[in-house]
Amino acid sequence: MPFNTELTEELNLILKFPNKSLMQGLKIRNDADPSMVSAAQRLFDKGIVSKPDGGYLTDLGHDLADHAQVIQSALTHQQ
Repeated sequence: MPFNTELTEELNLILKFPNKSLMQGLKIRNDADPSMVSAAQRLFDKGIVSKPDGGYLTDLGHDLADHAQVIQSALTHQQ
């Protein structure tokens, strides 16, 4: 099954979270792009972020972010 638009938006948002520290998160403002606001809500509903407007990645979110970074790196690596 290919990634649909919503999954792509969610993956892109996960990749925006800081990966250097567990003590850093994101705040998605109400005036942000509506697709980003919706992606944040969906990630919250799935237990991937701590708040509907972003917050912090949960343990599951950190695992997914690690995997997403590996996939992104592998697909964008120039040979």
